[in-house]
Amino acid sequence: MLPLISLADLETPDERERLAEVSRTVGFFYLTDHDVPADLQQRMADVARRFFALPQADKDAVAMVNSPHFRGYNRLGGELTNGRVDRREQIDIAPDRDPIPNAVGPMRLQGHNQWPSALPELRTVVGKYQAELERVSRTLLGRWAQALGATTDFFDDAFALPATLMKLVRYPARPAVEDGFTDQGVGAHKDSGVLTVLLAQEGSSGLQVERTDGVWIEAPPQPGTFIVNIGEMLEIATDGRLVATRHRVVTPPGAPERLSIPYFYAPSLDAVMPRIPAQDGGPSRITDDPDNPLFDTYGQNTWKSRTRAHPDVVARWYPDETGARV
Repeated sequence: MLPLISLADLETPDERERLAEVSRTVGFFYLTDHDVPADLQQRMADVARRFFALPQADKDAVAMVNSPHFRGYNRLGGELTNGRVDRREQIDIAPDRDPIPNAVGPMRLQGHNQWPSALPELRTVVGKYQAELERVSRTLLGRWAQALGATTDFFDDAFALPATLMKLVRYPARPAVEDGFTDQGVGAHKDSGVLTVLLAQEGSSGLQVERTDGVWIEAPPQPGTFIVNIGEMLEIATDGRLVATRHRVVTPPGAPERLSIPYFYAPSLDAVMPRIPAQDGGPSRITDDPDNPLFDTYGQNTWKSRTRAHPDVVARWYPDETGARV
């Protein structure tokens, strides 16, 4: 079982030291005492199910391929991880802001969401839920900064205009017979932001976390908690003292349906992630992976991920983009 961290208890130095240790050794934990109302969590899950239950035409009306900002719906098999098809359907939602005129590269990610006209309640509930998750994430990031020897406001300037991303994800039940898919619900990956706060359907299975020894462990939802993990920008901020953890979702034949709502907390698109120097003055230990380079500007780091995952959007809106899939 993953460790449990109490958000309320992080006011104490001992619990912050435990947070740092858990972050160094596991990178995933269950977050308790977060004060996100249970009824809001339930409303979020309910409206997500209602979205996925819409007629296919209503979902396709907000297809991501129609958005130059990588917002909207993808059908089952519409996203790639590591070049392979993921067995899930989803809608991607980010801060609703006016597009930047003549934007290039990662700044093209700023823009408007696509909301299904058949389910107007989705926008309202998502807005309330995002506000609660931003509070939790900002508090947690401040405690992380303290745990690493910085002040609680160390990261504030980088988050002047957070470029958070939220997904509503449905992994459909998989029949026991061959259906042409692999077991990849979503392939092994690291998140490109700072931290991820995940609300998952209780009783579901499939989320797995890779330990430092390469062994994959199960991370089932626990009542009253969120699952939190470190993203690549926090690895950069700590010069690799904290390492973003690889994770995946497996959906073998016979797997039940899984509803998942991840919230990816991230700085401004043009923000260079500030770094907390190591107290021992040691060298950087940031992961060196030529297949997945890490960038200290958040927009560039997430542009890498978004363009790889959605080549159809790139082909439609940015056919002449060079280096889009770094």
